[in-house]
Order: sequence, then structure tokens, then C-alpha cells
Amino acid sequence: MWAVTQDVSSAALANIKESNHGNHAQARSGYHISTLDRLPDKILLKIFSYLPHREIGRLSRVCRKWRMISCDSRLWTHVSLRPEVSGLHVTSLETLLALITMRFGPSLRYIELPIELITHTVLHELANKCPNLTNMLLDFSTAMQLHDFNDLHSFPTKLRTMCICLSEVIFMEGFMRKIYNFINGLEVLHLIGTYEKAVEDEEEEIYEVVNIHKLKSAVPNLRVVNLFGINFVDDSHVESLSSNCIQLECLALNFCSKFTGSVLRTLFGRCKRLRCLMMQHTGLHNEHMMAVEWEKTSLLELDITATELSTECLINVLYRIPSLRYLSAGQLDCFTDVVLKEYMENGNPKSLIAIDLDRNENLSEDILLRFLKMQAPMLRGLQLSGIPHLTETFWTTVLPSLRNIKILVIGMPEGCCQKIHQKIHIDSLIDSIANNCPNIERIEIRWDPETLRFSDRSNKAIDAARMKCLRLRCLCLSDGKYFEMVKSNFERADRATVVRSTTNCRVSMVYLIHNYKDLIFN
Repeated sequence: MWAVTQDVSSAALANIKESNHGNHAQARSGYHISTLDRLPDKILLKIFSYLPHREIGRLSRVCRKWRMISCDSRLWTHVSLRPEVSGLHVTSLETLLALITMRFGPSLRYIELPIELITHTVLHELANKCPNLTNMLLDFSTAMQLHDFNDLHSFPTKLRTMCICLSEVIFMEGFMRKIYNFINGLEVLHLIGTYEKAVEDEEEEIYEVVNIHKLKSAVPNLRVVNLFGINFVDDSHVESLSSNCIQLECLALNFCSKFTGSVLRTLFGRCKRLRCLMMQHTGLHNEHMMAVEWEKTSLLELDITATELSTECLINVLYRIPSLRYLSAGQLDCFTDVVLKEYMENGNPKSLIAIDLDRNENLSEDILLRFLKMQAPMLRGLQLSGIPHLTETFWTTVLPSLRNIKILVIGMPEGCCQKIHQKIHIDSLIDSIANNCPNIERIEIRWDPETLRFSDRSNKAIDAARMKCLRLRCLCLSDGKYFEMVKSNFERADRATVVRSTTNCRVSMVYLIHNYKDLIFN
């Protein structure tokens, strides 16, 4: 994106210079000189649409024509005003109100607001001037004090998705009470907690900053609910939501450590459409999971990563779920050969297209080979990293069977590679991926540079992957010489964004979840 920005800015300067001396140059050379100024407005608008709003604001100062283009409301359909996440930095309420009137208008569909810009005046203007606003994010996470909302009498009424980032200490009831009458049409709700801060300050007192028991009455049409990292959420809150949100299709409770699963039986009894249940890093109890009538549910997607379920419970649950298509069960010490064998022989893995068994070191190479021999042709996503005994030989055997794979995560995370006693010949693996996985879109190879064995001739395998895997969007590698070699190879082919470092990027199977786009937040 920066490269595009710099090119356009340079062109702008060149354009200004050419307009000053254009007539003389044309007279001397005898031929016509083309400039950006001669492009049709619709082409310039298309070019501008690829730039971030911060750059559009800068380019609006170049000339009157570019200012007119930059003010086109079609460029302002999705706006973030949170500078800490690459959004625009608006210095005053007056500036924002002017933007709403002059640039956003009826075209605005999505907006993110930080705490300092969440006032009754701004919300009134959005309700009156932006009638097609359907997605809103309100970030209260850094708030120490709320604005006065006593005069809040209007709020956007066509919202379909709303995300609220909660504060640790600010009670939201005064604000929420004012908007209950306007959010009946919500279909997707995100409440984002302060899990990361709670880990740092475990002894801090926990406050219930938003009343979910009251909120549920205002949102009867919810299809997707994401309660992420909220340290006060427990089973009573889920029970309350299920009593009024019977159209629920997807429920995510990741990092809600107080949730034990005691309400799951009631949840499935009320919400017959529930297809996706995400419970990563929750406090699930074995007896609660085993009490659910899984065979009567319509569950298709399940995430129980990093829970403490027993071997007996895992066998019981997986055996009874009728047709699971997505299973994330990583970081489970009790997920052993016995569990996988029972699932293969007595369960129903035929519908399974994605499985994550990350860091389940108690699974043997033999049982995984048996499972993949049966299931590999159907798989679209596979995550088997963090298991030290799965080395080059294992993957050389498995990769030819993964003909339809789209997402693949393999290797050992940095810091864990001391458990590996042999080098990995990365060229043979890359070549096998190129020849057998034509539909691959995302790959993460987690072995560190010291574990990988490669040479100057490795570019041949990289070329094969680049030319044969045309759908490849992301290739994550550990920083080092091999990473630099692969990155430069793709950059020479004008695919600079494909190769990324595991330092700031991770590949996950969540792209394969049916409601993935609805679950994106922040």
C-alpha cells in the first residue's frame, strides 16, 4: 500500500511540474504528453479507492480536481477513526461533524469511533445524515469516564452489526439504556472484553460493566454473538441470551474463563439453529459437556482449544455429534490416540473438512497417518504444528493426499525446535505442496531457520510453488535467510504481500468457518 501511495504522490508532483511546463515541452518535442490530470474522473476515483483515508486526505491538497475526487462519498463507505489501528485521527468534534455532512452522507456503511468521539451530538448526526449505516464499532476500552448521554434521543436504526469494546471500570448501563429502542434489528453483536489486561492484573476486582440480562430483551433477532475475553461472563449470561435469541446460529465465547458449560443443554434446546460453538480457553467441565444431547443438535463447527476436558469426555462428545465439519481441538493433553481412534471407528468424521490438533503431543505419528489416509482428500484445512515427532518423512507421506487443502499449518514454533533432532529439507516439502496442493491459499511453516535445510538452489522449488499455487495469498515463515530468499522471489514476481513473517502474522483455520466474516472484529 505504501508503494502505491508513494507512486501516486510522485505522479502528483510530476503532474504539477508538467502542467507548468507542458506547453513548452509539447512544442519542443512535437508529441502529446499524458498526465494523471487527463485521466477520466471515474479512473481517478478507482485509483483513490485503493488508498487509505489518511493518504486520500493528503492527496486532496494537490489540486482542486483531486480535492473534488477525494470528497466523493463513494470513497467513504467504510471509515475507521481510531488512529491506533491505522484509522484517521480526527482532532475535534467539529471536524468530525463536518466530515459526516460533507463526505460520509448516505454512502457510509461502516464506522469505528474511539471514546473521545462517542457523544450524543455525533450519534445524532450519524442517525440523521447516514441512513444506510449498517455496521458500527464503539471503542470504550480506554475510557475512564463516559460523556453525558442524557440528551441522546436518536441513534442509527438500520444497524445489522455492532461491536462494543468494553472498559474495565466504566459501567455502560446509562449509555445502553438510551440505545435499546434503536437496535432491535441487530443480527451480529460483538462485546469485546479486556482479557489481555486481566491476565496482567489478575488480582484486580472484576466489574460487570454491561448488563447482558437487560441487553438480551433489545436484540431478539441476533444470529451471531461474540463475547470475547469478558472476564465476568459466566453460564448465567449465556442462559439469558438463549432465552430471547432463538435464531442464534453462531456463539463465540473464546477466553471467557468463567464459562463452564452448565447451560449448554438448555442452549441447544432453545436455539435449534445453532451451528457454530466456539469455546476456546474457557473453563468447561466434563460433566456439563457430557450432559448435552449432542446427537439431537445441528452443530457443524466446534472449538474446544485449550480447555481441560478429559479423554473420556472427548470420546463421549465426538462420538455423539452427528456431522461435524470443523473441529478445533488443539492444546489438549487428553486428546490421545484413543480419542482419535474412537472418533475414526465409531464417530462420524465423513463431513469433516477442517481439523486443528495443534500441540497435541500425545498423538502418535501412526494414528495420524491412519486418520489422514482416510480423511485427507476431504480436508480443506489442517493444523498439525507443535508436534515434534511429525517431521519431514511424515509430511512427505501426507502431502500427496491433500489434493483439496486450502489452509495448512505445519512445523514447530520458535523456541520449541530443540525437541527436534533432525533437519527438515524444506525444498522437498515446498515442491510437494506445489505439485499436490493446487488450491492452497494459506500456509504457515513454523520451523525456525536453524532447523530448516536449504541451499541456493532452493529457488527452483520456490518458483514451482509460486507458479503452480496461483491462489496462494499468504505464506508465513520464521525470520531468517530462508524467509528473505522466499520473500525476494515473490517480490520479483510482483507478489510482494504473499510472504510474511511469523513474528507479526499467524495462519488459522477460522477462514473456513461459515460465519467467518460476521466474526471479524477490531
